[in-house]
Amino acid sequence: MKLKINILIIAVVSMVMSSCNQNPKPHKEMQIRKQLTAKDILGSPNYLAISYGGYREKARDSQPTIEELKDDIKILSAMGIKILRTYNVQLPLPHASNILKAIEELKKEDPNFEMYVMLGAWIDCINAWTEYPVDHDIESPNNVAEIDRAVALANQYPDIVKVIAVGNEAMVKWATSYYVQPNVILKWVTHLQDLKQDGKLPTDLWITSSDDFASWGGAEDSYHVEDLENLIKAVDYISMHSYPYHNSHYNPEFWGIPEAEENLPEIDKVDAAIKRAIDFSKRQYDSVNNYMKSLGVNKPIHIGETGWATVSKGFYGPNGSRATDEYKQGLYYNLMREWTNKEGISCFYFEAFNEQWKDAHHPNGSENHFGLFTIDGKAKYPIWDLVDKGVFKGLTRDGLPITKTYDGDKEALMKDVLVPPSLNEIMAHR
Repeated sequence: MKLKINILIIAVVSMVMSSCNQNPKPHKEMQIRKQLTAKDILGSPNYLAISYGGYREKARDSQPTIEELKDDIKILSAMGIKILRTYNVQLPLPHASNILKAIEELKKEDPNFEMYVMLGAWIDCINAWTEYPVDHDIESPNNVAEIDRAVALANQYPDIVKVIAVGNEAMVKWATSYYVQPNVILKWVTHLQDLKQDGKLPTDLWITSSDDFASWGGAEDSYHVEDLENLIKAVDYISMHSYPYHNSHYNPEFWGIPEAEENLPEIDKVDAAIKRAIDFSKRQYDSVNNYMKSLGVNKPIHIGETGWATVSKGFYGPNGSRATDEYKQGLYYNLMREWTNKEGISCFYFEAFNEQWKDAHHPNGSENHFGLFTIDGKAKYPIWDLVDKGVFKGLTRDGLPITKTYDGDKEALMKDVLVPPSLNEIMAHR
């Protein structure tokens, strides 16, 4: 009898052990994922980042549905994207909160699904975007509720929201419609850090502001003020923007074909120009890093935005810097990913999909065409290879399968590629 009992005990223990060991990996992965923080994911090439807006129409009044957002997020996930950047939680626009709901639903449908969010809180000055005179020294009264909404969402979705960004290009002086002084951003960053200390926000939530490299001290001395110094000390990391694309018009010395390259084949001239564009971004990154370290601070610096438009009838088209086409976007995207992944820098590439509301009155305005996908879900040249690999198989945007722009005809694409002007030509027109 005793022998039978022992055998029974051994059998039961064996069954329990077998059950526990049948598939331990998913359980272990889920435990690890629940514990991941911004510190863990930012800078990791296994957690690619992108700026995302799901708007399809010419006005943000037309909000994408939860199902449309889920379709987009599945597409981005198939690319290896695991961090999305949003820009505001303004009322009556539920876009950011709906993204969080969409991710939550996807996680319920598949416990292994993984996507995180850098949640933006929009900050601007009094009378911004109105007919009344703006005052950059006084902040909008709307900022209070915007921060409160961001806090509420971060607490509601602590497993998804890993960063709150206070403002988007909210300090850079060329944002004349709405910019504020650094003391305003510092005030709200300090407020959020205090909430973390008081247990009213997750302690591992990272707080930053996402702004142009100049706003982080990487350019003119006029930005080097005490409030910026204190802001750099207050954030958990610096989120800086870099746009060689725009600078191909505003500061084009790096962009023009130098005399030593004028006899190169045309395609080599284009390739060399994009490599110089990457070097331009690297210099901006280094300038912010050097300024930060001059203050005795050593924190991570990640790229909150950089991108390349594929259509422009303005400064960047045939009559301007000739920077605009899908081939150049492809070179820039791949070289930017290569550099940032190698250096442990998160790059929130701008952006996932074209959004036509950004310049609704000018369909061919460059702001409408920064996406890696067109509005109807065609993959642009930078990610043609992913279509070839079948990563989008079974995925759709608005019911349409993911196909290539130009029907995948590179020869047709190359007909739209323009060689940048010579440096001599650029300097002659300055």
